Amino acid sequence: MSSIRNSLHRRNHKERSQLVNRKRLGILEKHKDYVQRAKDFNEKKEKIKRLKQKVVDRNKDEFYFGMVNQRTKNGVHYRDRGNTSLPVDLVKILKSQDEGYLRTIRTKNLK
Repeated sequence: MSSIRNSLHRRNHKERSQLVNRKRLGILEKHKDYVQRAKDFNEKKEKIKRLKQKVVDRNKDEFYFGMVNQRTKNGVHYRDRGNTSLPVDLVKILKSQDEGYLRTIRTKNLK
């Protein structure tokens, strides 16, 4: 008996739409949307809580060698990336090599 009942087509229950006088408020949030939003909110809250706890547990007197190249500007950390400008004569050589490469490729494509 139960197999006959399970094989019969069951009615799909449709979700309610937003009422006409509430259309100005946008689409009606469904339960699955609420669950997803609440889960995301709670994950973010937990992450912020863990980060705050990490700050509390941090030892301010601890030294890392990464601190040697770090600078702060208005409380924001900036790290020296070690980039230095190339000498002018080296830049001229590199540019001439680039031009030569482009010239050979262009002549190769014209053939």
